Amino acid sequence: MVEQQNRIPCRLFRQGSGSISALVFAAGAVALWSTNALVGKSLLASHPVSQVQFLQFAGAALVFAVIRLMGRERAALVTAGAALISLAVGFIGLVGTMVLQYIAFASMPVIEANVVAYTWPLMVAAAVIALENPRRPALLGLAAVVGFIGVALVISGGRNQSWLQGDLAGYLAAFGSALCMAFYSIMVGRVATPADRLLLPSSLIGVALTFLWCARDGFTWPVGADLALGLYLGAGPMGLGYYFWSRALKLEGSGRVAVVAYLTPIASTLLLTLSGERLTVTAIVGAILVIGSCIAVGVERSEAENHV
Repeated sequence: MVEQQNRIPCRLFRQGSGSISALVFAAGAVALWSTNALVGKSLLASHPVSQVQFLQFAGAALVFAVIRLMGRERAALVTAGAALISLAVGFIGLVGTMVLQYIAFASMPVIEANVVAYTWPLMVAAAVIALENPRRPALLGLAAVVGFIGVALVISGGRNQSWLQGDLAGYLAAFGSALCMAFYSIMVGRVATPADRLLLPSSLIGVALTFLWCARDGFTWPVGADLALGLYLGAGPMGLGYYFWSRALKLEGSGRVAVVAYLTPIASTLLLTLSGERLTVTAIVGAILVIGSCIAVGVERSEAENHV
């Protein structure tokens, strides 16, 4: 009996350590993701999206390869079906999210695309309502509806108070990017594959696909600061950002960690605003609704995790 009682504090300590580690990884991902739109905007001003994407995937592949080489985990035997599922999760989450996001950045005002692309927490909330048994489904549903109303305001009020002033393909790409990231955030904690093994094959596929894209558009290798910024987008927001986020979700699902992730649109929108990007009053109200609803969803899911 005494031995069993002594084990309880040890187990709680290990759980607490896991929570702290998850929050640290999540905070690192948010810090890197927050710079993505700003750096991407500066590169897209002088380079085609295909070239920016190639540099991103090249930088990310290098990071994942280094992490893999440094890892000491033995490869676990997996079935062909499990391997295909892991590959699909990594491909949709990494390649789908980033390619669609940068198509959106190139097709519409970056600050609008950034807000729309970060509606993925609301999509995760919708999935929770549909697939799980949340403690307060009405609150989650209301938060999701408010968030999507905010997206509509961003789209309608971003410029000239009229609808869809940007390229329609850009808005669809931004929504598609959010769907891919929502899918990844739901699935990454449910597959047994370590984060580096999950992401390295997808990044290599991304390198190959974007190289072909560059060859079609005409390839001019950037130099100096542009080359460094492109590789930073790959090594930082895409590479380490995805790795940190995957580790956080594997350590602690999507409870308190999710609350930290919802700070990304706040920080990234602030950086874009400081760089000169502007929203109208209507779009600002929409952005506030999106960010507020994301935080509400995060708090609710965190409380639900704590009551399990």
